[in-house]
Amino acid sequence: MGEGVDPTQMCRSLVDKVAQSEQLLAIADPELLVLFEDWLEELETEVLALLKTHGPLDNKMLADKLGLSRRGATFLLSKLEREGKRSV
Repeated sequence: MGEGVDPTQMCRSLVDKVAQSEQLLAIADPELLVLFEDWLEELETEVLALLKTHGPLDNKMLADKLGLSRRGATFLLSKLEREGKRSV
Protein backbone atom coordinates (compact mmCIF):
# COMPACT_ATOMS: atom_id res chain seq x y z
CA MET A 1 0.00 0.00 0.00
CA GLY A 2 3.07 2.26 -0.10
CA GLU A 3 1.94 3.94 -3.33
CA GLY A 4 0.52 7.40 -3.85
CA VAL A 5 0.51 10.52 -1.74
CA ASP A 6 0.52 10.53 2.05
CA PRO A 7 -2.41 12.83 2.95
CA THR A 8 -1.03 13.46 6.44
CA GLN A 9 2.30 14.64 5.07
CA MET A 10 0.56 16.70 2.42
CA CYS A 11 -1.58 18.46 5.04
CA ARG A 12 1.43 19.05 7.28
CA SER A 13 3.33 20.57 4.36
CA LEU A 14 0.40 22.82 3.48
CA VAL A 15 0.05 24.04 7.07
CA ASP A 16 3.80 24.76 7.19
CA LYS A 17 3.62 26.76 3.95
CA VAL A 18 0.64 28.80 5.19
CA ALA A 19 2.46 29.56 8.42
CA GLN A 20 5.56 30.62 6.49
CA SER A 21 3.47 32.85 4.20
CA GLU A 22 1.87 34.53 7.21
CA GLN A 23 5.31 35.11 8.75
CA LEU A 24 6.62 36.65 5.54
CA LEU A 25 3.54 38.82 5.21
CA ALA A 26 4.01 40.09 8.75
CA ILE A 27 7.51 41.37 7.98
CA ALA A 28 7.04 42.40 4.35
CA ASP A 29 7.02 46.06 3.49
CA PRO A 30 3.58 47.02 2.10
CA GLU A 31 5.27 49.00 -0.68
CA LEU A 32 7.15 45.88 -1.77
CA LEU A 33 3.93 43.89 -1.81
CA VAL A 34 2.38 46.48 -4.14
CA LEU A 35 5.42 46.32 -6.42
CA PHE A 36 5.24 42.52 -6.45
CA GLU A 37 1.53 42.58 -7.30
CA ASP A 38 2.19 45.06 -10.12
CA TRP A 39 4.98 42.86 -11.48
CA LEU A 40 2.73 39.80 -11.29
CA GLU A 41 -0.02 41.62 -13.21
CA GLU A 42 2.49 42.59 -15.91
CA LEU A 43 3.62 38.98 -16.20
CA GLU A 44 0.01 37.81 -16.48
CA THR A 45 -0.60 40.32 -19.26
CA GLU A 46 2.53 39.11 -21.03
CA VAL A 47 1.46 35.47 -20.68
CA LEU A 48 -2.00 36.20 -22.08
CA ALA A 49 -0.45 38.05 -25.04
CA LEU A 50 1.88 35.12 -25.75
CA LEU A 51 -1.01 32.66 -25.57
CA LYS A 52 -3.03 34.80 -27.93
CA THR A 53 -0.15 35.06 -30.39
CA HIS A 54 1.28 31.54 -30.18
CA GLY A 55 -1.68 29.49 -29.00
CA PRO A 56 -1.40 27.02 -26.14
CA LEU A 57 2.03 26.82 -24.52
CA ASP A 58 3.23 24.32 -21.96
CA ASN A 59 5.10 25.45 -18.88
CA LYS A 60 8.55 24.76 -20.39
CA MET A 61 7.87 26.78 -23.55
CA LEU A 62 6.38 29.63 -21.52
CA ALA A 63 9.31 29.57 -19.10
CA ASP A 64 11.76 29.79 -22.00
CA LYS A 65 9.90 32.69 -23.63
CA LEU A 66 9.62 34.72 -20.39
CA GLY A 67 12.93 33.74 -18.79
CA LEU A 68 11.16 32.16 -15.82
CA SER A 69 11.56 28.86 -14.05
CA ARG A 70 9.20 26.05 -15.02
CA ARG A 71 7.60 26.31 -11.58
CA GLY A 72 7.01 30.03 -12.14
CA ALA A 73 5.43 29.37 -15.51
CA THR A 74 3.27 26.60 -14.06
CA PHE A 75 2.15 28.95 -11.29
CA LEU A 76 1.18 31.67 -13.76
CA LEU A 77 -0.71 29.28 -16.04
CA SER A 78 -2.65 27.71 -13.18
CA LYS A 79 -3.39 31.11 -11.61
CA LEU A 80 -4.82 32.42 -14.87
CA GLU A 81 -6.85 29.24 -15.27
CA ARG A 82 -8.22 29.44 -11.70
CA GLU A 83 -9.23 33.06 -12.28
CA GLY A 84 -10.98 32.17 -15.54
CA LYS A 85 -8.60 34.30 -17.61
CA ARG A 86 -7.29 31.28 -19.51
CA SER A 87 -8.96 28.07 -20.54
CA VAL A 88 -7.22 24.72 -20.80
